Amino acid sequence: MKLFRNFYSYSTYFAYVLLVLLLSSCGGDDDGDIVPEVVQLESSDVLFSRSKSEMVTLANFAGYPELAAYLNYDIKIYTITYKTDYLGQEIIASGLVAFPETGEEMPMMSFQHGTMVKHSDAPTVDTQTYGFLASVASAGYIFLIPDFIGFGSSSNILHPYYRADITASSVMDMMIAAKELASLEGYNFNGKTFLSGYSEGGFATMATHKAIEENGLEGFDLVASAPAAGGYDIKGMQEYFFSLETYHQPYYMAYVALSFKNTYGWNQPLSDFFQEPYATEIPGYFDGSMSGSSINNKLDTVVADFIAPDFLNLVDTDPKYDDMRNALEENSLDSWVPLNKMFMYHGTADITVPYQNSIDTYANLIAAGASSETIAFIAIEGADHGSGFFPYVEDVLGRFEPLK
Repeated sequence: MKLFRNFYSYSTYFAYVLLVLLLSSCGGDDDGDIVPEVVQLESSDVLFSRSKSEMVTLANFAGYPELAAYLNYDIKIYTITYKTDYLGQEIIASGLVAFPETGEEMPMMSFQHGTMVKHSDAPTVDTQTYGFLASVASAGYIFLIPDFIGFGSSSNILHPYYRADITASSVMDMMIAAKELASLEGYNFNGKTFLSGYSEGGFATMATHKAIEENGLEGFDLVASAPAAGGYDIKGMQEYFFSLETYHQPYYMAYVALSFKNTYGWNQPLSDFFQEPYATEIPGYFDGSMSGSSINNKLDTVVADFIAPDFLNLVDTDPKYDDMRNALEENSLDSWVPLNKMFMYHGTADITVPYQNSIDTYANLIAAGASSETIAFIAIEGADHGSGFFPYVEDVLGRFEPLK
């Protein structure tokens, strides 16, 4: 969805810090002003502002009056860069942050987007589409949309697709950076934190929820998360793919294998996983210039003609696939016990990321000891992978509202 936008040029937070330093060095009485501490935030720029009335008009025009009903504030949207860790090295990642224009204290919501490959689809690049989504800030949230590592300012890195630990740490670092920006710009964050996301973003949301509970995140009170349509049980996803005669999104399988090979440093050739000529050609398809659909057109939707025979038939028994099996299990999110509220969503007609994967994950979490009072499962009746998105967003806002 392409929507109009207006751009305004604003100073980054560095100008603010410089001004304070200059004033403090000019003599006179010390007025006691303290420059907010900046640890993760690297830079920020105002992208554009949008009024409540503009957003209500856009939402109604787009056919989402339920979304329009939650919009209460004008908003200002920033692009930011921030420090995060990637395989033991500090890198600079990026994302969008939207603030409701109010002096009231507000909670934070981080939204994690779905699978993308093309660099021009990143939130900080495709600001028309994601600027519309950032209207959620008008509902009374400091609203974040991370690019994810591999996009925006870190586009020189292959996206670590379905690496739970790397993804979660980069999301949490952006939350810290957004909190720092709020302090610099005079917005008031009340500490309450919500997580949301769809498709890969659903996986990223659950991974971040898990990481916050296990590792803590000072200054953030996780209230609830709402992961939607994610492939949480990655081993189960592999088994699903391999059970099919054809699969319409073969680039997903290539993306996971390439990500794991890259982030775990495997020397194992891609020909152990995919048939030729695909094994040789796959790395060149993930340089950020091609969309997922374009990559699919280069691959084979017949599973037996795409996947290497040994991988297809011996994945669970052949020792040469030990690393892959371990990685699939290590990054799966179906065997932990959430302590904070979680709303799981999935469209019942989804065969792209299968509905059953969420059903099985929910059942496994309950079996592991999670309370059905803590985790709720919401089926989006009749929705496939694409059509479930906006019903999810509208329902999430309603469920989060009384928890704010």
